[in-house]
Amino acid sequence: MSSQLELSPAVRQAVRDGAPVVALESTIISHGLPRPGNLDAAREFEAILSDAGVTPATIALIDGVPKVGLTAVELERVATDESVVKVSSRDIGIAMVRKVTGGTTVAATSVLAAKAGIRVFATGGLGGVHRGAAETFDESADLTTLSRTPITVVSAGVKAILDIPATLERLESLSVAVVGYRTSRFPAFWLSDSGYDLDWRVDSPAEIADIMAARDALGEQSALLVANPLPPDQQLDPGLLADALGQALQDAADNDIRGKAVSPFLLDRILLATGGTSLAVNLLLARANVRLAAQISTVWAQRTVVPHAT
Repeated sequence: MSSQLELSPAVRQAVRDGAPVVALESTIISHGLPRPGNLDAAREFEAILSDAGVTPATIALIDGVPKVGLTAVELERVATDESVVKVSSRDIGIAMVRKVTGGTTVAATSVLAAKAGIRVFATGGLGGVHRGAAETFDESADLTTLSRTPITVVSAGVKAILDIPATLERLESLSVAVVGYRTSRFPAFWLSDSGYDLDWRVDSPAEIADIMAARDALGEQSALLVANPLPPDQQLDPGLLADALGQALQDAADNDIRGKAVSPFLLDRILLATGGTSLAVNLLLARANVRLAAQISTVWAQRTVVPHAT
């Protein structure tokens, strides 16, 4: 465990004892969900884990210190302080020296969780290859980070605003294992089915834990991505999303929106075009991913014995 990390007492004890613990990212709090509902959502995600007997480990940088497990005050600060920045894996060292407070992306959260000894991480959706990446080379650091980080990530696939087939190709090239939870199709965040097949399907948390153990035995150092789709009756209306996304892409082109500004621009336009329904679905899938991660972590803890330090 890295001496640069500060684990909360509850997280430290859970990791020490081999008890179930699940990492949660904080950019969904600081940048992904609108205020003031973002704080309520953050508290709810932690409560889902606690109610399941799992220790929540929300991760963020607080005044330059990588924290694994936040106090109530720290969680509120991440949610309400507009000066909080977004920190990816490449930014961690810089943010530490600059003593900034930052929400951690999927990439940064994965790195810090793995260093803390946490094996399961729940998020909403993974970053991926952006549309037009052949010209822009715009690809999320989530992909390359997961290629070298041994953690199990539960997500609802990737957002439909991304180039999904290219993202799946990159995951394959980077040796990131992908399994569909009770599905053979890759989900597209708001949508249960992106239209693209997966090679592997799993049907229980116990099966996922078996795969984790087999990968450990082989010395695998890449992540296992568990794609967890919403039930079709809870997904965003596909026609509504198609119309909203088409208009959002056109608006981005008309306004010469580029680089890092593209994703938040598209998400904001989709939120407006769907009358807030996309946000409601976002929360549904995030809760579902947290619940599944809790189940995986619980099964994993039951089969793992961690000797106490002397």
